[in-house]
Amino acid sequence: MKKDIIKLSIGLVTQLLQQAQTSPNLEICGLISENKGNQFICYPIDNISINLKKEFEMSPYQQIAAMRLMREQKETLFAIYHSHPYADAEMSLLDREKAYYFNIAYLIISLNTQGVLLLQGFMIRKNSFERIAIEIG
Repeated sequence: MKKDIIKLSIGLVTQLLQQAQTSPNLEICGLISENKGNQFICYPIDNISINLKKEFEMSPYQQIAAMRLMREQKETLFAIYHSHPYADAEMSLLDREKAYYFNIAYLIISLNTQGVLLLQGFMIRKNSFERIAIEIG
C-alpha cells in the first residue's frame, strides 16, 4: 500500500468509534483486513497491557486467530488500530517503538477532544511515520 489517501467506509469508521466510546478510559485495539472485494473487516482484539489507559498490547492468541482467519478468507492485513483516551491522535513514542509492519495503515482514535472523536492515519515510510489522509464514504 503506497497511498497518501485511504478510503474507509462510514460503517467501518462508525464501528471503530463505537468501540472506542464503549471503553472511553481504556485503549482499545484491533486489526483491519481487506478482502478481494475491497471490503474491510474489523477484528477487535483484547488489550492485555498492564497500563490499559496509556498503551495497548494485543492478546497474542486473538491476534494469531485473527491472522489465521484472514489467511483462510484470503484477506490481507490493511491496518492496526487503537485509541488514545487521554492523548491526541498522534503516534506516541511507544506506538512508534511497537510498529513492526510496513505497508499497512496505523489508525489512531482520540477521545481527548471536546465532543468530537478524531481518527488519524499513519504509515511507515523510509523509517519515519507519515500522516495519511482518510476519506470517509
